[in-house]
Amino acid sequence: MDRTQGRTEQHEQPTGGSAPAAPTAPATPAAAGPARVVSLTAGGFALTVNPVDGSEIEPLRPGTEPALPAKRDAAARAARTAAARPPVLPGPAALVRPLQAREEERERLVRLLGRGRSVRLTGPSGSGRSALLDAVADRCAGLAPDGVVRLSGFGQQQPGELLHALYATVYEAERERPGRIELLARVREIGAVVLLDDLEMGGTALDELMRATPECAYLLAATPDTRAPSDDSHIEEVFLGGLGKADCLELLEAGVGRPLTDEESAWAGDLRFASEGLPLRFVQAAALLRQRDELNHSDEDDEEEEPGVFEERPRDAVHVPLPTLAEGAAPAELLASRVSESARAALRIACALGGELPHHAHLPALVGDTHADTAVAELLACGLLTPVGTRYRLAAGVARQLEEVGYGDTASEEARTAARHYAWWTGHASVVPERVAAEADAVLAALAGADVVAAVLLARTAAPAFAASLHWEAWERVLRSGAEAARKAGEVAEQAYFHHELGVLALCEERLDRARAELETSIGLRGALADKRGTVAGRRALALVVDRETAGAAVSPPLRLEAPAPGAPAAAPEAVTVATPTTPTTPAERGAAAPRVAPSTASAPDSRAASEASTTRVPPVAPAVAPAVPVSAEAVTRMTPVVPVTARSETPTTLSEVFEDAFPLDPKPAPPTAPRPTAAPAPAPGRRRLVLLAGAGALAVVALGTVVSLALSSSDSGPPAQGPAVTSTPTVTAPDPTVANSGNDPAPEPPVSALPTATPEPGQSAAPTPGRSPVRTPSRRPSSTPPNSAPPTAVSPSPTGAQPTPTVTETVTPSPSATTTQTGTTTPAGSPVTGG
Repeated sequence: MDRTQGRTEQHEQPTGGSAPAAPTAPATPAAAGPARVVSLTAGGFALTVNPVDGSEIEPLRPGTEPALPAKRDAAARAARTAAARPPVLPGPAALVRPLQAREEERERLVRLLGRGRSVRLTGPSGSGRSALLDAVADRCAGLAPDGVVRLSGFGQQQPGELLHALYATVYEAERERPGRIELLARVREIGAVVLLDDLEMGGTALDELMRATPECAYLLAATPDTRAPSDDSHIEEVFLGGLGKADCLELLEAGVGRPLTDEESAWAGDLRFASEGLPLRFVQAAALLRQRDELNHSDEDDEEEEPGVFEERPRDAVHVPLPTLAEGAAPAELLASRVSESARAALRIACALGGELPHHAHLPALVGDTHADTAVAELLACGLLTPVGTRYRLAAGVARQLEEVGYGDTASEEARTAARHYAWWTGHASVVPERVAAEADAVLAALAGADVVAAVLLARTAAPAFAASLHWEAWERVLRSGAEAARKAGEVAEQAYFHHELGVLALCEERLDRARAELETSIGLRGALADKRGTVAGRRALALVVDRETAGAAVSPPLRLEAPAPGAPAAAPEAVTVATPTTPTTPAERGAAAPRVAPSTASAPDSRAASEASTTRVPPVAPAVAPAVPVSAEAVTRMTPVVPVTARSETPTTLSEVFEDAFPLDPKPAPPTAPRPTAAPAPAPGRRRLVLLAGAGALAVVALGTVVSLALSSSDSGPPAQGPAVTSTPTVTAPDPTVANSGNDPAPEPPVSALPTATPEPGQSAAPTPGRSPVRTPSRRPSSTPPNSAPPTAVSPSPTGAQPTPTVTETVTPSPSATTTQTGTTTPAGSPVTGG
């Protein structure tokens, strides 16, 4: 396509007036023609691709849903298969290369595919995998109801785009891209032989592709460095190696078109050993021999003819020797030096685009030669190009060999030229989106190597075309590259457009978090630019995101902050937040569960009541399953399951009943409940009671230690010679507010004068004993001991002076009913002492 052809093509598309000349680099995308607005159906949305203000998306209206797609017939499948092959190149017809020594592999592949098995054909680059796939496709045309489907896996790391390509090949669904659920439902009904060339994925991605299409048999062509399938994929492995010596010589003779000489045969044998018999090396070797024949004028017809005036070859013949073994193993440099100038320019463009060669229709504009479109056929005959889907790219190892000799020195300039050309071409009104999609790899490569200005312009024009062609992987890549280029160039309006399109794309693919982030960014940028129309379009799309999030959000039950109802079930799914005290701190808690105590005397009801209030029987603690935890003095907030503590049928009305329900006297294990598979294990129901009992035991130990320390401090003196024997029953009285003590001191005791005592004899002094307070008598708190423990010894303090002092005697006798009895007796001197 030259400039004249470009003007003619533009005149064929009337735009309502005189057609202007085709610009080489338009300033805006709209300069090439009117904007193309395309309506699509994407899942449950109606998408309108608008290149000016951004795409508009809305839910499908009732009654506008597309009908179920129908499958293509045999004629339609044949036409689409022919369109999927590489285009016919201008110039002389290409040589038909025979398939050498592959009959056994072909028959094995056809046999396995006929049984419905999937096969992975593994071979190095240049081993002839694509040629073998072509031969297998001809033999498998009638094996499956949906025929043979050819796909290209080059650059595909996930199965999503491959599934969409398979769907578009089998079903007649124009301008429709189904959602994931509908896509999986449609491809499960496809029964075809799928030939997937240039596979680049494996493992779980390949398993997902095969699980989605259980009725398809796959022939996967891959290189040895491609990730292997999983162990349970049940894919047959067929390795494709090199050719033998005789097959290599036969392939070389077919490429040269004449028998080989002895010298050439020996050279071919050494080349076969160095290249391990790869067919690509002998295709390139045949090109080297053809070029050598042309340079040596070996044809007799050329010797008889006189060279013309415009002949480029010299008149005198120059003998060109055979290439060396190193040149035969890496022939790209020697082959490129003997092709035309247009072909060398095309090689420079391919090196700049990462190995991608543009369509032959673009080469005249990119090279500047009207006959540059024939360069593709010339390079293909030399073995420097290989077909990949519907396009051509440099063969394996050619790009590296050419870059080493300087073909990549002008890569930036070539990429910028290609980007500006594609920016004009993709925005032209006569170019349909399908043609842009076929050139996607070259466009993306030009976008990656261009400067920021050319990149923004190319991304702005190519993005709507990729969206309209349903090639959404390329659409996303060009949008991200364009957004980055616009940020670097400072183009805020273009950056807002790219973010809006990314948000719409994410919404179509049900990626709501990504859609919200992109749309909010676009709305913020357009709000800064006061772009009202763009802001409205962004807010409409954001409203759809909010609706989808609201519809798909799971409603979680609220937390209960109050106690459950009396008739609540035993295991409620909710949880309550309660403050659990570590130790009982109120007298009601200590006295709510007071057990029976033995009376000290029959005629002392006050003493019995005081003894019952102060002495508490601690029941034996059952061994707990959970380990002990440190006890804190503060309340602990825990998440406990809502379960009733007791089985009381009526609601408690008094405070004692409430605490009796919370802390029963005889703790019983909770009834076993069915385990819940998803809920976390709840804490033990009796854990709080165990903590309270442990705290009570700790307080008893502290009190017992205090009494023992007092007893040891007063046991140094001997018993009194004579005097009144004082026996008292400990009582519980309110502490004296005038006496201040620390937290570790024992509680204040009642004065001795409050107890009935005998009158001292005449002549005896009532002076107190040194070291003791006149208003306090040595006493201690009653402690709880196990029933089988030994009774403590009586402690009798002796006076240090001549005056008699009261004697304190405590006797703890275990009763058969496991009740601890504490008895004190006060008698005057000489009177009998009555025990309990």
